[in-house]
Amino acid sequence: MALSYKSRRRLSLLILFFGLPAYIALAWWIVSLFERPSLWIELAIYIGLGVIWAIPLKAVFKGVGQADPDAPRDE
Repeated sequence: MALSYKSRRRLSLLILFFGLPAYIALAWWIVSLFERPSLWIELAIYIGLGVIWAIPLKAVFKGVGQADPDAPRDE
């Protein structure tokens, strides 16, 4: 079952306000467990983690910035 536009919009806001900061804290904590790598390796790790979180959530964020397709149109 596909999510409606309003559901995707609410879910995307919840993810951005609560999920993303939690993911950042988790990634920061995991990286801090290891000895600090060189600057370039650390940068690559953070860039990779920054891209990885969005891949499974692509369907939730897709089209959220557009106008509501289910709303009645005024012509």
